[in-house]
Amino acid sequence: MTTPLPVFRLLLAIGAGLILAALPSPSRAQNIAVMVNGDPITDFDIEQRIKLDQLSTQKTPSRQEVINVLIDDKVKIKEGKKYGVDPSVSDINQSYDGMAQRMRITPDQLTKSLESKGVRPETLKSRMRAEMVWGSLVRGRFKEKLLVGERDVAQAVQAQTGEKLQVEGTEYKMQPIVLIVPRGSSAAFLETRKKEAESYRARVGSCEEANSLFRSTPNATIRDTVTKTTAELPEPLRKVLDDTPIGHLTAPEMTKNGIEMVVLCSRKPTMIDTPKKREVREKMYQEKYEKTQKAYLDELRKAAMIEYRNR
Repeated sequence: MTTPLPVFRLLLAIGAGLILAALPSPSRAQNIAVMVNGDPITDFDIEQRIKLDQLSTQKTPSRQEVINVLIDDKVKIKEGKKYGVDPSVSDINQSYDGMAQRMRITPDQLTKSLESKGVRPETLKSRMRAEMVWGSLVRGRFKEKLLVGERDVAQAVQAQTGEKLQVEGTEYKMQPIVLIVPRGSSAAFLETRKKEAESYRARVGSCEEANSLFRSTPNATIRDTVTKTTAELPEPLRKVLDDTPIGHLTAPEMTKNGIEMVVLCSRKPTMIDTPKKREVREKMYQEKYEKTQKAYLDELRKAAMIEYRNR
């Protein structure tokens, strides 16, 4: 479980009335406002984060609020390096691209949207880096402490509503299959691949046959078995799986990876947690996470060397 990044709310702000904002002069950009463990925070860093927060929250934070957040980011990244948690450029770019995809735009469009508001993409990526590091650190170092006991969850549900803890559901075992379609492929090539997908659907009658076929088929891949329950799948996908005979392939669907299908290996009744139980467990976990990460950050802040300049 991860804490949602507030920057994801950019999608609510970016898109309308984009006006190019002027960036500060090079001399002002280099003015150091704070030193954190020997690492500088400049006026430019502060101004950039203020603009980013304005896009994220539709509110203008105070300069000191932003300075505190930037100090936290420096402290988090330094602690991450101490434990070998240091996302690569590729990791950060992948997260950035993922954000663009969720906003239904391309990474280039996201970059242009940010720049039109006077925000460098590096400012957003810097924020992403700190959040990625911090989430990994807290969950990794305090894994045992963050565990939520089933008995505690059950007692909380019973105290709140008296509802059942589990209900009947379905467990699905399946394997995703991808027929690779290179970027820029012609419509004719795509149509050929779709016909191939349909021919495979007619041939496959079991997971064993699917594995034998797709592990030896060029430009195709079959992934490891995935097990999901009713509670973990959106209703449209549940309906597709309920309508698919065991051992057969779902209808082909075009995605960014190519033409994707799923071979359904098994479908059987099972007991699953009620929505209320999942809600209570998530809330209890979140409370533990927030309390733990705050105490951890307070401890690191106290040990950090923080020097303000020109206050």
